Amino acid sequence: MDDARLEEARARLLRVSSLPDLVAALRDTARTIAGADGISVVLRDGEFCHYVAEDAIRPLWKGRRFRLQDCISGWVMLNKRPAVVPYIEGDRRLPVEAYLATAMCSLVMIPIGVPEPVAALGAYWSAWVEPDDATVSRLQSLADMATAALARMQPVACGALLEPALSA
Repeated sequence: MDDARLEEARARLLRVSSLPDLVAALRDTARTIAGADGISVVLRDGEFCHYVAEDAIRPLWKGRRFRLQDCISGWVMLNKRPAVVPYIEGDRRLPVEAYLATAMCSLVMIPIGVPEPVAALGAYWSAWVEPDDATVSRLQSLADMATAALARMQPVACGALLEPALSA
């Protein structure tokens, strides 16, 4: 089922022509692909991360901005690599107080964009879980598809399309 959903996402991402369409495709498919309790789509906005979309059992951070250095989505963009966090309260890269109201305990955050990440895709669980390699791989595949979609939309993509995505 997850692989079928990943193929549906691939077909949809091949057709996107704008950042709002890309954000919507990620929002609509990532949670199922990861088997997560919540997902977020985060865009880089200068020195900040902007949480522009989510699908979760309870509200997360849609509409909020955090400094890149103050959150895990910023960390993955700055370090250009995924983060797997089985226990949120034990990870210094996370602002634990921001998670207290969400009931989320574990996460995977994947950067989107090369050579410089311009977005991130997060998956969250309300239980302490160690996401397995297959789950991380599916999320990475989805992020890679989003990176390819962004590349097709260049040079317009990131900067010029950011503002319309923020109102989506």
